[in-house]
Amino acid sequence: MPVFVKKVFAWGGLAFLIFFIAFRPDSAAHTFRTIGGGLMLIAQGFGDFLTSLMT
Repeated sequence: MPVFVKKVFAWGGLAFLIFFIAFRPDSAAHTFRTIGGGLMLIAQGFGDFLTSLMT
């Protein structure tokens, strides 16, 4: 039963993502830009941490 629930949530999430991109492209672009910026900040933080470890 848990595998079925996982599949339902995965397909539901994918359907929502497609709907969001198709009917609200400006909001979707802003959301993905914000998420991408956050991921870049996290990656930069890890890089700075590793650089300071090596020096």
